[in-house]
Amino acid sequence: MVSEPEQAAELLPVRAGEDRWTGAELTEIRTRLQDEITELGTEIAAAESQIAAGDSTDGAGDDQADLGAKTYEREHEMSLAYNARDLLVQSERALERIEAGTYGVCESCGKAIGKARLQAFPRATLCVTCKQREERR
Repeated sequence: MVSEPEQAAELLPVRAGEDRWTGAELTEIRTRLQDEITELGTEIAAAESQIAAGDSTDGAGDDQADLGAKTYEREHEMSLAYNARDLLVQSERALERIEAGTYGVCESCGKAIGKARLQAFPRATLCVTCKQREERR
């Protein structure tokens, strides 16, 4: 009898010349994504509390340099939180694609993304060719 991860893995697309996905490889990708989701949730919570703590400081008596430094620091924290949220959404979407059986399909051309690319960057939604085309625009 074939296990559920094995069965799901066998259905995922691969490029010509690549070995089919195994259940163990797919489980490893799922685990990595779930770990990243947990980590990113912690980072986002920490960044949001840092931003909130910065909002409550008075700033009375600060000169322009102090205000500029505080503004830069706050914008930097907001940028980090935004990036973490973006990665969180990408990771959650990758898990959804695994569950739906569409993991590894390029969202632009519909061809297989490539197993090695997904193992290196499990949130990938485009094959290398389509990603290069996107970056040239």
